[in-house]
Amino acid sequence: MVNIKTKIDTAPFRHLYPFQSHYLNLNGLNYHYLDEGDGDPIIMLHGNPTWSFYYRRLVTALSPEYRTIAPDHIGCGLSDKPSPKKYDYVLKSRVDDLEALLDHLNLSENITLILHDWGGMIGLVYALKYPDRIARMIVTNTAGFFTPSGKRIPLRLWLIRHIAPFATLAVLGFNLFSVAALYMAAYKKLDRAVKSGLTAPYNSWNNRMATLKFVQDIPLKPKDPSYQLVESVQQNLHSLSGIPQLVCWGEHDFVFTMPYLEEWQRRFPDAEIHRFSDAGHYLLEDVPEKIVPLVKTFLEKHPVGEK
Repeated sequence: MVNIKTKIDTAPFRHLYPFQSHYLNLNGLNYHYLDEGDGDPIIMLHGNPTWSFYYRRLVTALSPEYRTIAPDHIGCGLSDKPSPKKYDYVLKSRVDDLEALLDHLNLSENITLILHDWGGMIGLVYALKYPDRIARMIVTNTAGFFTPSGKRIPLRLWLIRHIAPFATLAVLGFNLFSVAALYMAAYKKLDRAVKSGLTAPYNSWNNRMATLKFVQDIPLKPKDPSYQLVESVQQNLHSLSGIPQLVCWGEHDFVFTMPYLEEWQRRFPDAEIHRFSDAGHYLLEDVPEKIVPLVKTFLEKHPVGEK
């Protein structure tokens, strides 16, 4: 299936992202994903405003031994970018999309989840629904709970979430969210090709809708659409404690700050945890040379079927 709606120029970063594209039709929308290698499945779930490009090094490193699958959430990457009239852009729909993909690929056991940003909550909802399918979890700068006590979401996210005129002009008009992330989410300077790869999918007003809707879907009050689902994850997260877990954390994250890591440690005292003082939110851009070996070793230490 050819994705004719997105029109993204991949030439500037094709050498960094040399993978074959796959598409699943979800109610008339093209859901893009990578599917490289054979073996036990490793599902890599991105957040906002990244896409499967963010996982390119892990796909390359792990696909010789594992089946590596990295979807682009609807509105992101090479997936279609519908209007809110055609897609509601809420957490439940994201989880439904993931479930449809894994069912389509007949994946129902020995799954390893790699989680980042909003991809964490998406993956955790799925894991709590099907805990017997999950063999291992790799957590990177994400949350499975509400904002830790005493903390607030950053002002820039609050403005995008609450001030509609500002959000529309800044995010949809000027692509402020994904462009600013190049300098705020990465602790180290990114080269031109990487910057192009990270921002290419968000090349027009209409193609930036997901970057806005992800922020607007952050649940802060019980009346918010995704509040009850996040509350359920927070209350039941402990039930995943028997699953081997690797936590890799960039210390210079302006959203998922150190109190989030402390909450992970409190909830999962047996998890293998690594902190990186030379990395921020874009952990896999800042220190991939450190993360890839840790992930490989963790997978080898915890063969599937051994929880």
